[in-house]
Parts: sequence; structure tokens; C-alpha cells
Amino acid sequence: MADKTVLLAEDDASIRLVVNQTLVSAGYEVRATSSPDALQRWVRNGEGDVVVTDVYLGDTSIFDLLPSMKLARPDLPFIVMSGQNTILTAASAAEHGAFDYLPKPFDIDVLSNLVRRALKASPSIERLIHPDAQKAVQDAGLPLIGRSDAMQEVYRLIAKVMNTDLTVLIEGESGTGKELAARAIHQLGHSKNGKFVGLDLAAMPAAEINRELFGASGTDGAAHMKGGTLYLDEIGDLPAEAQAQLVKLLREPSGARLIASTRRNLGKLVEEGKFREDLFYRLNVMRLAIPPLRHRKEDIPELARAFLIRAQRQGLAARTFEKSALDLMAAYDWPGNVRELENLVIRLAVLSSDTIITLMDVEREMRMGASEQAGGHAGFEADVEALLHLYVMGDLVSGGENGDSAVHGSVIDRVERPLIRLALSVTSGNKVKAAQLLGMNRNTLRAKINALGIAED
Repeated sequence: MADKTVLLAEDDASIRLVVNQTLVSAGYEVRATSSPDALQRWVRNGEGDVVVTDVYLGDTSIFDLLPSMKLARPDLPFIVMSGQNTILTAASAAEHGAFDYLPKPFDIDVLSNLVRRALKASPSIERLIHPDAQKAVQDAGLPLIGRSDAMQEVYRLIAKVMNTDLTVLIEGESGTGKELAARAIHQLGHSKNGKFVGLDLAAMPAAEINRELFGASGTDGAAHMKGGTLYLDEIGDLPAEAQAQLVKLLREPSGARLIASTRRNLGKLVEEGKFREDLFYRLNVMRLAIPPLRHRKEDIPELARAFLIRAQRQGLAARTFEKSALDLMAAYDWPGNVRELENLVIRLAVLSSDTIITLMDVEREMRMGASEQAGGHAGFEADVEALLHLYVMGDLVSGGENGDSAVHGSVIDRVERPLIRLALSVTSGNKVKAAQLLGMNRNTLRAKINALGIAED
């Protein structure tokens, strides 16, 4: 391995030192620089077996240099590191023929594995980049937002499949952004010049699905279009007859790229006999899982600000959030995912009388939403009373008859458990801070966590 040389380009001295030492320890020879000119010179002189580079070297973007370097050394793999962790960064890396994209901060062992894989990969001539490829990426304006680790994996997978014809199955809960991911694959990939035709199968009757997919003659529907992307949303709701026709279609090459999405577990539907096994395997070529918002809470402030900007572009007055308001939104689990968050932000943008949206504003709207879901009762105490009628009245009646009731302790436990879990969620598991928020002694809180079984959770 000592005969393999890594060209390292990174303008952060501390990162450059750590990466250099790690790669040297792994047995590679490393040439490190912070200069884009030095990197270009090494590449054009035929030096190095793999390049590890930051996106920005000073004011220079590596994407401005990659086309000429790839033209000079088409087989040289480039691993691009970036702190600008967006889908456009990942897409730009893929568009410019990078071997892989690595968002910062990263595990140093992950980088070592990438270098090893890049050196083992079979050399291949990368396709030349179309002159307006970078402009297409920059102008895409795609609304997939988030810099969390969970979203970085989504971006990497999109970048890997966008310039292929592989069928993609997108999985995720309602409101997570499955259609946005499908549009990103279409708009950033080589199908972007064709149509994007999306069908919401969950909202369409069987006859309309057949008509839209296969047309009146069976050959003039969306499934037979040439070029572009056919997106089938909620494929798990496709009727049996349409499933059979889709299988027949997929057996023959089609001019359209197929992307399907589902909120349901297709494997389980197959086991239950509700979804064709052969169709499942034809769809399940590349799987892309969109994480629920509760698994990427660090993205919530960025999403909320983006939705405010969108509201402003639609003609609403400019608004901004105070930090405590964003903290409150980041602590909530959002069962409706990104769609629920967007709806809340739009309501706040419309209803807020001040330019600054406060914690009280957010709390009021979230409480009203929860109240509507609970049946329209006004106020916390009324909501609790309604829940007690539903879940405790029977225990009170039966307890009164035999004189041996533990209703009070049971109710207190069931209220304390979610309250403590919520406080721990807000403080990311910090028990000392959670005790302060709850106004409890920290030893008392620890005892309750153990007694209520929260530690196991």
C-alpha cells in the first residue's frame, strides 16, 4: 500500500493535520496542500492515485477546477469533503464525476474506507460534463432542506442514482418529502429534459389509475411515455389489476424512468397477499428511506426559516423567529412531519401581528392544533378532563364498587412519565437540566426515572 499516494487539499490546518496523520498511519504516502494551484499542478503532472479535497480552498471552488482535472486524468478518483452539506453540494460532486461526497464533520475511519474503496475501484472513463451542468444544479431550487446526518445519507443516495435509469423505491411516512426526493432525482439527473409525471395512487379510483397509467388503448398512458420520469406515489395502494399490468410493462424496456414511493411496508403487504411479489422485486432495485422529522430535529430551525422565506415570496410580510420559538418547535415530535411544520409556519406568518414570531405565538398555534385533534375542547384542563372520561371513568366506577382503587397513583404515573420524557427530549437526555426545567430536585428526578421505567425507554 505504501506505493499509493493520496493528494490531500484542505485549507483548514487542523483538519489537514488529522487527515494526513490518519492516512499515513493507514500506510499511504500523503502530499498535502491548501493551494488549489498546487493541487492542479500535481494532478496534471500525473502525481497521486486518489484526491481528497475540500469543496472550497480559500475562495476557489473545487467544482470550478474538476472539469479540467478530470479531463487531464479521467481515471483519477476524487473524494470531495464539504461543510456546505446540502443536496446541491452532493449533486454537484456527482455531476463533476467525484468518486464520493463526504459531509463534515465525518468519522475519520469512514474517510479511510472511502480511500481504500476508491483505490480498489475499476478505472473507468467518466462521462464529460455538459457545459451547463453546474448551472442546472444551481438553478434547480430544490426544496430538500437539512444538514443532519440522516439527510446527508439521502443526498448521497440521490447523487448516486440520479444519472442512472435504475428504478427507485422511496420509503417514508406521510409528509416526509418523498415527492421532493423524486423530483430531485429527476431535476438533477439526465432525465431533467423530459416530463415529470406524478400520480397520487392513494387519491385515485382504480378506473382512473388504469386510464392515467395505460390510456384508453392500453399503450397511450403515462407508463408508455418516452423520456422523463414517471412517479407513482403510494404504490402500496395500487389495485391488483393495475399491479398486474404494471408488471407486464416493467418486463419490457421503457423510455421513462420509474420512481415509486410508499408510506406502507411493501414486504409486509407481500406476506399478506395484498401486493404482488414479482412487482415488489421489480420496484425494489434502489431503496431510498426518507427519515421522519423526529429523527432529524436539528434540521427544524433551518426548515422553519425556509418556510418563512417561501411565505414572504408568496406576498406575506417578512417575519423572523426568536430563538426560544425555534427551540420549542425543535422539541416537538411532528407526527405530520415536514408538511405539519410547514402548515404551522404558514399559519404563524399569516396570523402574527409582529415581525418577530415568539415562543408564545408558536405555543398558541401548537396548542390550538392539539386541541382540534382532541375534539375541540378549549384549554389544557378541559383536554385532560376529556381524556380522563375516556380512560379513567371505568376504573373509578369499578374501584368504587370494591373499595380497592389505585386510580390516583396510576393517573399520576401516566402523566408524569410522558412529562419527564418530554423534558428529557428537550434537554437531549441531560437529567440535571431536565430537573431544572421541571422544578424538581435532580435526585428526585433520577428516582422517578427509575421507578417509572423511563431509563429502559
